[in-house]
Amino acid sequence: MAKWWVPLALLLHGVAAHYTPTWAVYVPEGREAADAVAAEHGFINLGEIFDNHFHFHHNSVSRRSLRPAVEHHGRLENDVRVHWAKQQRALSRKKRDFQILYNNNTTVETVTSDPYPSVGTKREAGRRELQRARVKGRLRSLDPRFLLNDPKWLHMWYLNRGGGLDMNVIPAWQEGITGRGVVVTILDDGLETDHPDLIANYDPMASYDVNSHDSDPQPRYDMIDSNRHGTRCAGEVAATANNSLCAVGVAFGASVGGVRMLDGDVTDAVEARSLSLNPQHVDIYSASWGPDDDGKTVDGPGELATRAFIEGVTKGRNGKGSIFVWASGNGGREHDNCNCDGYTNSIWTLSISSATERGEVPWYSEMCSSTLATTYSSGAINEKQVVTTDLHHSCTVTHTGTSASAPLAAGICALALQANRDLTWRDMQHIVVRTARPERLSLDGNWRVNGVGRNVSHSFGYGLLDAAGMVRLARAWRTVPPQRRCELAAPRPQRPVPPKSSVVLQLDVSACPGVNYLEHVQARVSLSAARRGDLRIALTSPAGTRVTLLAPRAHDSSRAGFNSWPFMSVHMWGEAPLGVWQLEVSNEGRYMAGPLTQWELIFYGTETPAQEYDASPETNSLGTNGGGGGGGSAGADGQSGAGAGAGKNPWGGASLPDSEEVRQNGIDDDLALVWHDSHAIREEGLLGSSGSSEASGGGISGCATRAPQLPHRCLECAKGLHLYDGRCHTRCPDGTYASEILMERSSRRRNLTYFSEQAAASVSKSGPTTGEALDMEPRSETKGKAPLLCLPCHYTCATCSGPHSSQCTSCLDDAQLFNLTDTESKFYCYPNTVLPQITNAHWYYNLNVILVIVLVAFIIVGFYFYMKYLNDKCCFNQAHYNSNIKVAYNKLAVDEKHQNAIDIEEEIHKAIKYTSDSESEEELRL
Repeated sequence: MAKWWVPLALLLHGVAAHYTPTWAVYVPEGREAADAVAAEHGFINLGEIFDNHFHFHHNSVSRRSLRPAVEHHGRLENDVRVHWAKQQRALSRKKRDFQILYNNNTTVETVTSDPYPSVGTKREAGRRELQRARVKGRLRSLDPRFLLNDPKWLHMWYLNRGGGLDMNVIPAWQEGITGRGVVVTILDDGLETDHPDLIANYDPMASYDVNSHDSDPQPRYDMIDSNRHGTRCAGEVAATANNSLCAVGVAFGASVGGVRMLDGDVTDAVEARSLSLNPQHVDIYSASWGPDDDGKTVDGPGELATRAFIEGVTKGRNGKGSIFVWASGNGGREHDNCNCDGYTNSIWTLSISSATERGEVPWYSEMCSSTLATTYSSGAINEKQVVTTDLHHSCTVTHTGTSASAPLAAGICALALQANRDLTWRDMQHIVVRTARPERLSLDGNWRVNGVGRNVSHSFGYGLLDAAGMVRLARAWRTVPPQRRCELAAPRPQRPVPPKSSVVLQLDVSACPGVNYLEHVQARVSLSAARRGDLRIALTSPAGTRVTLLAPRAHDSSRAGFNSWPFMSVHMWGEAPLGVWQLEVSNEGRYMAGPLTQWELIFYGTETPAQEYDASPETNSLGTNGGGGGGGSAGADGQSGAGAGAGKNPWGGASLPDSEEVRQNGIDDDLALVWHDSHAIREEGLLGSSGSSEASGGGISGCATRAPQLPHRCLECAKGLHLYDGRCHTRCPDGTYASEILMERSSRRRNLTYFSEQAAASVSKSGPTTGEALDMEPRSETKGKAPLLCLPCHYTCATCSGPHSSQCTSCLDDAQLFNLTDTESKFYCYPNTVLPQITNAHWYYNLNVILVIVLVAFIIVGFYFYMKYLNDKCCFNQAHYNSNIKVAYNKLAVDEKHQNAIDIEEEIHKAIKYTSDSESEEELRL
């Protein structure tokens, strides 16, 4: 069925994480109870994720919704059989290959050319030919002792070039190592199970369709073959050899399965179920996907997927641990950093990067300190790519990206696992570190030598995987000692990182119980930022190994910063943790970053050497600078890493007791100790050095009580001295203020006096916050006075008179004091880059106030004239009306007078006539 809703969902993904109609539900009573719960509440139980965690689906809930299904979720939560439930959200996960749109033919290798090359183009082509002639080497396929009839074998340059220019697979094959008995599963978009070059090695027990919830991982076919990725990856691992079809897999004797999980909604439950598929049967999980490689995403596994990783490495393969191989990412063009990908940045995954056929850094490659090693893959358009199986029973020579690198690495790990079935997940990483070859890779990888003499790169890790070297070392390998963990939480520095500047923090590690030889190092950082992509974070070990934990990312404009993000590095492998570690945070942008609120170091490693011939702590000195590799050739060839300690066994060579074998692969959480007071933190860079001489002197004398453990830091000072950072001071150093200031304020509010006038003279006028008032309750004389402490100023102040940002007395070099109000004295420190904006804002504010006043006045005057106009108009109309009335009245009066005159005249005439008539009658009578 066509997934018409997928493009719309991807378009809306950045707006909100959509809810899906699926739930992860924890039912401790098991499968039958989970089925009953699902049936009673209208759900469908899709199966178990791991350890009584089940995957539920509800048909009446919409496929994508911005709002959770509260009613259905409430039913699950109210059921007493359900201990935990969570509705799943859709995640954005991308396959790590890329498609060349102009070439849709997957069966023929094509090379583009310019019909009219310029002189520069010809010169560049000649340079490429010279490079190709230099690196091509002798084709091993011509060796009569090892000749394959697979038609694409001659094109598999990364396996048969010889001369140290391939991954040294043929010598392992010639020793009878083909991966037989090892099971590899591909977590992807499906697997063409009936492909003629895969069907002989297909393993249904290592396969499942998480998207359609059945046991057949067959991909969904469409017009553009968008679900070909999994079939391609599977062919790299276990395509059948010498069958006259297509190509050959690196471990052509291994069994291969596929999990269809990317062709639909990818949720935390989907990932967890895929990562935990049949862990007692599957040996190696290969994943060539992850969060968006867009240069602005910071994302990783959710709580269920994280639990699946832990369950896998602790319980998988009967306690030896599942091996997870992961593609490091294709975000090089977007300047992405794979340390922002929580999958490749994990200690549980073997992160694999890519190299081109010429050993160069590919254009898509991401640089990060968590990459362990490299395999060959595609490069530029004119460089060869990877040969493998494809959909519709076909073959391709155009598999690309780190997607092609991870399956090659999984196949090589399968060869090593056949040589020694007892290898644990950590054993495999140790073997990779010791055998990877850097000598055939480009110097553009910025190679450095770490503290035990090994070459390591942010682009290539420890180098190119060497299959024969891994197989030979695996045969003689002894299981590494149990993993130990030591976590050191530094005091919160609360330091801002102004634009175009850096902050350097130093952490003195004086004790780390159980960890003498490092494997993985995590720096857990919490840091806010106005623009996250402007940040650069670097970590330097006591042996001088400097790694870039985070490089600037041009597309990352997020304001989210980092919240306890565990940046991981493998570059310190084999070093000792003791000494001074340095964290440098740089802000290369125009906006303020910080404050840096958290910095913790988490060390993973062993108490004893991983192998008997490893260097002891004495030979692996902490005083070496620049990688301590000046005196060692141990890492140059990558074969042993023995260094100066080879042949010397300070541990007596005794084997581990049998009781330890069970826990060799365990993560010992009981030893995850947090040491808060056994180390010091020193700040440099922006923090001035004033007061340092006094601090050094105060640390020697004036201490009344010292800590019993090293380095015997001061816990209580003599009378009149202030305690700060384990040292005693006659006056508080810059960046701090005396604690009696707060005590004095609290005393004043209660009309009490506990301190001398000299202490009272330093009291600031502003009062403490509610929390400070509660924390600084005055003690009675019977209990004695509170100890004198130096408390840190607000992070914006260089010196201060109190804890608030408005109590700065001086600023750092890149800031100035500024008082925003004229009514009271409140001095803030604002960066010089911000002050002009504040001044402009203040000017604009005053201008706006004036404009508002003028506008109001104009409105009032206008209203006055308008009303006056209306009044005048009304009066004029009234006068005109009155005048008309008067005229009419006068006219009426004239008319009435005229009428009256006529009437009188008529009456007179009538009277005269009447009189004359009367006289005539009388005369006649007479």
